[in-house]
This record gives sequence, structure tokens and C-alpha cells, in this order.
Amino acid sequence: MNGASREALAAARESLDALTDNTPVDATKLADELAAVTVLLDREVSLRRVLTDPAQSGEAKAELAQRLLNGQVGGETVDLVSGMVRSRWSRSRDLVDSAEELANTADLTAAQKAGTLDDVEDELFRFGRIVSSSPELRSALTDKTAKATAKGELLRSLLGGKAHATTERLVVRLVTQPRGRSLEAGLESLSKLAAARRDRMVAVVTSAVPLSDQQKQRLGAVLAKLYGRAMHLNLDVDPAVLGGISVRVGDEVIDGTVSERLGEAKRRLAG
Repeated sequence: MNGASREALAAARESLDALTDNTPVDATKLADELAAVTVLLDREVSLRRVLTDPAQSGEAKAELAQRLLNGQVGGETVDLVSGMVRSRWSRSRDLVDSAEELANTADLTAAQKAGTLDDVEDELFRFGRIVSSSPELRSALTDKTAKATAKGELLRSLLGGKAHATTERLVVRLVTQPRGRSLEAGLESLSKLAAARRDRMVAVVTSAVPLSDQQKQRLGAVLAKLYGRAMHLNLDVDPAVLGGISVRVGDEVIDGTVSERLGEAKRRLAG
């Protein structure tokens, strides 16, 4: 997002945090309502253009949002959306993306309050690994000709009783409302949001064998010192790396695996 939209999103995040931190609001219900607003804005292109039109006053846009949403969603959701449309947005699409982020954040906040946020983070990561290892499942979940209801039922059969309710809700929403994103990109975005709830970054760690608790603690401390923030480790075991570990934080990869060193040696010999 560009400058104006970044500022608007930052303000919306603060409003959401203030609402969920200081009031007994039902964060799960809030997430559902914000998700419904996202669907509306994604579908009604002309509406979101009006609500982000810089030629219109912020108050006029807020009044329009209130007229549309009053009686359809709760007062907290109306207030949040009204505040968002008062802000300036660089692109109308950014308003939709931000509403979706707030919906997902509200669900993750509910998990945090319930003490299950760490489990949700791990389940999102594991689900991503399952999808990447099963082309048939990925094809079924990304099939544009399949109905959203059918995809939702498939996911509930896979996750129901095996994952936390928040994980199931987030994944079902992502798959049934992809909004042009790949499944992998959507899952990565959700993992980053989950980590941000505790002001943490996510490191994807791949090793040939499972790391011991001591190794995990030592690695987490080293990465936290390196990046200046607490680090959540998503652990993956891949015998193909032979030995050592590979660490990916965002777009940065720290590769200390034997397979990578062998590959580098072969490249040097070939050169």
C-alpha cells in the first residue's frame, strides 16, 4: 500500500485494537461482520469507489456507510467501517484489503484471548504443508468451477475436531473468498498476522531431523537478537537437506544445509 492507504490502515488497526482490548466486544462476531463487509465491498466496485472518493468529505462517506450497514451489522462494526471511510485511501481496492485484514485480526484476537493463538499459528503452518504435499487437495480447494459451499464442507470435514475453531474459520474464509490470491500467499499472510498479534516475526526453519527444545530456544534467541523482535518458529523436517538448517524470514533465507553447500560446490566446479 502507498502512503495514504498505509496511514489509513494503521489508524484502522489502532481502532480495532482499542475496541477489542478495552471493551467486552465479541471478537468472533466482529470478525464475521467485517468479513461480510469485505464481501460487499469486493463485489460492489462502484460503492467502494464512492467510499474512497477523495472529492467527497469524510463525514459524507461515513454517513453513507452508516446508512448501508445500520441494522445489518453491530454498532462496533459500523463504527470501525465509518472510521475507515473517513480516511484517505490511495486506491479503492486498499479499503477492501484492509477490511479483510481487520476481519482476520479480530479472529486472531479472539484466539489470543482464549490462549490458543500459538496453536492457531502452528495449525496454519501445518495446513500449508499438507496442501503443498497434496496436489489433489490443492486442486480441489482452488478449483474455480467448484462451489464455495462445497469447498467449505470439504475443509470442515478435514479440520473439524482436529484444529481450533479459529483456524478452521480463517482457512474456510480464505479458500471460499480467495479474492485473486493463491492459497499459499493467503496462508502466509495469515501466519504473519498471527505473529504480529504478539509483535513477533515468523521464521520457517527446515532441518533434516527435528530440533531439540534446547536447539529451538537457542535458535529463537539468536534470531530475536538478529532481527530485534521476538521470533515464532515454524518447524519443518525434510530429510533432503541432509544436515544443518535453513531459515526463512520473509524474503530472506539463511541456508546452512549440507545440500545447499553441496549444490554450491557443484556450481563452483561447473564454473
